[in-house]
Amino acid sequence: MKSHFKFNKQERSGIFFLLLIIVILQGAYFYAKTLPFKGSSALTINEMEQTRLDSLKSLPNPESFKLFPFNPNYLSDHKGYTLGMSTLEIDRLLAFRKQNKYVNSPKEFQKVTLVSDSLLSILSPYFKFPEWSRRSASRKGNVLVNDREASIQDLNQVTAEDLMRINGIGKTLSKRIIKFRDRLGGFLLDDQLYDVYGLEPQVVKRAFKKFRVLHPPKIEKIDINKATAEEISRLVYISRKVAEDIVTLRNENGRIGSYEELFNINGFPINKKDRIKLYLSL
Repeated sequence: MKSHFKFNKQERSGIFFLLLIIVILQGAYFYAKTLPFKGSSALTINEMEQTRLDSLKSLPNPESFKLFPFNPNYLSDHKGYTLGMSTLEIDRLLAFRKQNKYVNSPKEFQKVTLVSDSLLSILSPYFKFPEWSRRSASRKGNVLVNDREASIQDLNQVTAEDLMRINGIGKTLSKRIIKFRDRLGGFLLDDQLYDVYGLEPQVVKRAFKKFRVLHPPKIEKIDINKATAEEISRLVYISRKVAEDIVTLRNENGRIGSYEELFNINGFPINKKDRIKLYLSL
């Protein structure tokens, strides 16, 4: 073992210089790590895309983010960013306010900021405008549009994607609602949403907070004394069998003189009689 630890003068000098070089290199390495980087990085950040990602991350979720009523005219940068608005949307509102102008409805807020319909539908229920602005309504042509109408979408215009924002309405139910609406030719009453198969009443009540029948369609009523069984059965509330019985009753009596005559037909949906009257004529 002693032979391994015996060194002459030249060998001891070599070992010393080797250790010295190692210490110098280690010192240079740690010093270089502390210096700021002055070169160009190959990694660049797309500021616009990053802003969009940040806004999506901060998009308020009604189930996990509690909002309180607020006046959007006094929205700060921080509050707007927290609510999911982009910097451009916030800047548009601030520029508008610098002109000493005010937004008085959700529709005006969207017009100024250009926020998306999805974000507006989340924020608008929490908008709180002064009493004088709530009393005043904006006129467009001959149609009077108040704040409530501006924050609620027309049930006859919403898409399946809009409907899926309601808790309890998924892909299947949203398509079923659209199909039901198309077969009707459009909803005439809010309560017709209850008639969609599989749609729970509590889900319908939640939907009414976002969607209502604002513009009922013009329906061409079915003349019960002239229409064929096929034409009558196109009405979603009446089955083909009931439609054929209606035609049979008409042929036997020569004419159907009142709706009460229809109610005596076996299988006629009495519980939907008020709805059916909206689509039939005698």
